[in-house]
Amino acid sequence: MEKSVSQSLPEAWESFPGAEIITKGLSDLNSGTESEEWFLLQIGVNRLNNLGFSIPALNRNGQYPEDQLYNLLSCKHGNEAHSKYNSLIRRLISFERTAERWCSRNRLPH
Repeated sequence: MEKSVSQSLPEAWESFPGAEIITKGLSDLNSGTESEEWFLLQIGVNRLNNLGFSIPALNRNGQYPEDQLYNLLSCKHGNEAHSKYNSLIRRLISFERTAERWCSRNRLPH
């Protein structure tokens, strides 16, 4: 059984780029649904936890979450998987960087 993560984004973070990915990823993590967003949480687990989340690092079948995400995208998007993968990773990084800057400006630990 997956560890439940009962948390949500701080209200100020809801408008950050990529916030929808984090919100859906947390929901999918709680329900045990492997999705694009679920894998993105696993890819960003260290930075996200440094921002105050408590996301368990889950290793599925010894595969890296980056590989699992790409495989999922390949099944769904075929030749467009590479472009979709890069877009999702950029979105995750945008969220992380924006949240880190927000924490620095507001003198919160990150």
